[in-house]
Amino acid sequence: MKTKGPGIWYLYGTIIFLILWQLIASLLKLPIIPAPGVVFDNLVAIFLPQIAAHGLYSMWRIVAGVLLSILVGIPLGMCMGYFSKWDRLLSPLVYLTYPVPKIALLPVVMLLFGLGELSKILMIFLIIVFQVIVAVRDGVKSIPKETYYPLYSLGAGFFDIFREILMPASMPKFLTALRVAMATAVSVLFFTETFGTQYGMGYFIMDAWLRVNYLEMYSGIVVLSSIGLSLFSTIDYMESKICGWQYK
Repeated sequence: MKTKGPGIWYLYGTIIFLILWQLIASLLKLPIIPAPGVVFDNLVAIFLPQIAAHGLYSMWRIVAGVLLSILVGIPLGMCMGYFSKWDRLLSPLVYLTYPVPKIALLPVVMLLFGLGELSKILMIFLIIVFQVIVAVRDGVKSIPKETYYPLYSLGAGFFDIFREILMPASMPKFLTALRVAMATAVSVLFFTETFGTQYGMGYFIMDAWLRVNYLEMYSGIVVLSSIGLSLFSTIDYMESKICGWQYK
């Protein structure tokens, strides 16, 4: 019997959420909680002229931060997991800096790199990169030593082992860590976009709130939630394609 894909469960969850939203709006009848139908009508009307540019800016910052985290985090995690010397050298540094609340570094990052795009992307990078490093390192360390022996006997080098063993074995933990970090990254992005910018969903939502325009505020929240949903869906799709072997 074929199981339902994740898309149908996203649809079920969306329908349940909209029903609950409608019930709360009907019971309370307050202007601060408009009905979902009214919000979506407003969203359709203002999406292209107002929200689309803000959404693209937010998506760009998240994608850039994630890609930078992957480019730095995966090689470091691989080396720390495979080479014990790298692990002994870098683990104390990772353990010292990983627990620091990244939002507390926002003033420092903005002082060093300004209020523009770079500081916002770096905040996303700082949130995700440590989880990527630790997840990939632990994934490599969990590989039994016997797994390497056939490639060793064939004279394989490190890049062959990286391609055939390290990368496939560490991907499940990497994608799980990326999924966990993504929610925090979106939250911090919202906060950073209230400083030194006129573009981004954080700026749009807070601006609508200050203008007491609740329809635009909720429209922005819906778009930001949709961005988060699209990112999670992308990670799920990547997992089904890259790590499909673990479900067989």
